[in-house]
Amino acid sequence: MAGQKVTKTAIIGAGTMAEYHVRGYLDAGAEIVGIVDRNPEKARAQARKWGLEAVPVFADLSELQAHVPGVQAVSVITPNKFHHGIVLEALRAGLHVFCEKPPALNAAETEEMAATAEEHGRVLMFDLNNRARLDSQFIKKEIRDGRIGTINSAQAVWQRRNGIPGYGGWFTNKAMAGGGPLIDLLHMIDLALWFMDYPEPEFVLAQTFNDFMTNPDFHGNWGGLVDAKGTVDVESACHAFVRFRTGQVLYIHNSWAELVKQEDVYVALQAQKEGVRIRSVNEVNSCEIYSQANGVATDQCVRFRNDEDMGRTRAPANFIRTINREDAPLTTAAEAVTLMRVIDATYLSAASGRPVRIQDGRCESM
Repeated sequence: MAGQKVTKTAIIGAGTMAEYHVRGYLDAGAEIVGIVDRNPEKARAQARKWGLEAVPVFADLSELQAHVPGVQAVSVITPNKFHHGIVLEALRAGLHVFCEKPPALNAAETEEMAATAEEHGRVLMFDLNNRARLDSQFIKKEIRDGRIGTINSAQAVWQRRNGIPGYGGWFTNKAMAGGGPLIDLLHMIDLALWFMDYPEPEFVLAQTFNDFMTNPDFHGNWGGLVDAKGTVDVESACHAFVRFRTGQVLYIHNSWAELVKQEDVYVALQAQKEGVRIRSVNEVNSCEIYSQANGVATDQCVRFRNDEDMGRTRAPANFIRTINREDAPLTTAAEAVTLMRVIDATYLSAASGRPVRIQDGRCESM
């Protein structure tokens, strides 16, 4: 990372999330010098929306580099299936990469991406943006300062009542997305693991359900109803229990479509000194800390200014500042590999109906 300051960046994939990447890069003092998208008209329309009318649009990464040789870093914001190939291409071309979640379709792809980044001496980070939320940063500091204590157990929940995204499009196509809500709504899983200092997973026991996936009435606002006759072969809900080699445990509950009261998004921690619950509803965060001393139960509510973009701007800004040695990285490629191993093991356990052991990076049914 030593040498010339990284300022020239490009966006690969001009979808909805790209706007946050653009804002984050600009906030960090970077310049957007190119946009890559298979649909040039859509990309130009987005560029106008972002105030980047003069930025050129290209069909692929090689065309971008041929016409804008000074590019130093890129964002990859494509359907999940294409993360692996585009990230490898960019890293091998000498570019730093910030990739949308999930890292890839599985742990093996993520491992190859991480190894390639190390081989070429490039920074590879992922948009696990909930780490950049104000409440998340506060709790992480409380943990680092020793006020919460060792975390024994955690619950990572992102449940929806009717929230199937892009029904009949790539979100509901396993070959394109890698799975349903488990892999799509992985933010709370990552957040819980981050608070627990990413312990090494040992066993996973899980079950998935698809009760409502054939009913378009359960599609959500995000992506809307793409095609009522499109491919729908992913789960609607997942429940899992993870045990780590440290003895810590994690319960996972992710769903797009379940008969629950409403959408709920939170991480709860049970630690040796205090308990924690951070929650996000309609992009408004709440943070509570629970303690017990001298026969008195204390519940503390910590308030923050409204964090409307859920850290989606601060995360890409952190990527640029990390490359330029102005900040510590919010995410690492090694953490992404562990996250995807948990997801792989969860899907394998659900499919096999058996507990799954994670040993030496491999998942095996017991």
